Amino acid sequence: MGEERPRIRHNDYSPLTPPALGAWDPRLTVSVVVPAHGGQRKLDLTLAALSAQTYPAALTEVVVVDDGSEPPLRLPEIRPAGTRIVAAGPGGWGPGHAVNSGVRVSDGAVVQRLDADMVLHRAHLESMMRWHHLTDYVVAIGSKRFVEEPEATPAQVRRAVLADALDAVVDLSHSVPSSTERTIIRLDGLRRSRNPYHNCTGPTLSLHRSLFEAVGGFDPDVIRGEDTEFGYRLAQAGAVFVPDMEAVSAHLGLPSQRRDREAAIRAVQPYLAHRIPLRRDLRKEPGRGWLVPYVEVVLDVGDASEEEARRAVACALSGTLQDVRVTLVAPWSALPSGRHSVLRDPAFGLRMLREEYRHDPRVRLADAPSPTAAPAPFRYVGPAGTPLGARSLERMVGHVADERLGLLEIALPDGGRARLERTEAVSRALLLAAPDEPLTDVIRQTHGVERTDPSRFWPCA
Repeated sequence: MGEERPRIRHNDYSPLTPPALGAWDPRLTVSVVVPAHGGQRKLDLTLAALSAQTYPAALTEVVVVDDGSEPPLRLPEIRPAGTRIVAAGPGGWGPGHAVNSGVRVSDGAVVQRLDADMVLHRAHLESMMRWHHLTDYVVAIGSKRFVEEPEATPAQVRRAVLADALDAVVDLSHSVPSSTERTIIRLDGLRRSRNPYHNCTGPTLSLHRSLFEAVGGFDPDVIRGEDTEFGYRLAQAGAVFVPDMEAVSAHLGLPSQRRDREAAIRAVQPYLAHRIPLRRDLRKEPGRGWLVPYVEVVLDVGDASEEEARRAVACALSGTLQDVRVTLVAPWSALPSGRHSVLRDPAFGLRMLREEYRHDPRVRLADAPSPTAAPAPFRYVGPAGTPLGARSLERMVGHVADERLGLLEIALPDGGRARLERTEAVSRALLLAAPDEPLTDVIRQTHGVERTDPSRFWPCA
């Protein structure tokens, strides 16, 4: 499918031209997954609005996931034809866990994640779905405004949505815009955004099922900020984020930050600090360990001496960038098991390295590097014989970030090569490359490649 996908640079989705609403022929099925915990009345209004959508009912299923409601939720009379309620799976709770449960029992080609307190404009689903008919690696983000919960009945909501008169049942004149709306406008619909995943807020977003499954769905351990964390991993998988301001919706109730801003922000921080290394503002405490590293350092030690390997690891872990993880590549699994001569073993050096680092949480042993460093945003690959300088990684990452590069290639004095990869660029290249096409050629088109000498990143001898 590589030739069918447009080669989008950064997040500039301008090559995609969506059809006008009502002037195209939908063909993709969509599973609307609605996680819910209590709030029966709001859910009734959400389902009433979903029953009046312009997107074909024959292509739509709605899965309401009851995340431990007491009393259990029920299906109201006014709802889309293909609607059902399922219980969240065992072993967890929260919106992310509930969405994963709903996706597992659904089968639409596209997954639409929708909160249970949203009243959608009639063309909301259609607006979102038209992007997914153009390519399969976009994440569509709907527009939303926060309103006071109305007194309207489900029947009134359905009639208003059918008549394209949403303001007849919700007071849009006093609505509160989403906090991301100004960012979306300022950055040309996120086309100029460096980190568009920040705007991946969950009340209404959609993506191809294949992309959802490629990143493993939501992290069920993230109770707050699950949508931002999910969006971050989608970015590392090469996704493009498309906000659609024609996909209008009203969120029933004011945002939590309006009610208790300090607590709402604090509740999110520890989840994002561990899982989104790009949030450098959340990683200011020295000496801390983090779940996801900022940079993965890959060193091939198969032919290196034990001394070279140990020095390379020490330099990588003691630089000015502290949240680093090292992967040592060598034929570890080929080392014979069982009784062997310890002192005269031909693989004595590798065995000693394995025993040296197998219990170090910042070092991993692998027979081969993984296709990408995801979820880490950067990966350095270099020979063990050329150890990193104290500030080498910091300088490289800073340069790649400033220039928005996808790949930095460095010719070393001894004839070897090193490189710093941006994970999202490598992931997108893997999506788009034709058979036998070099990934570097694709990265050059989507993010940019620079070749340079090491003097900018290593101190002089």
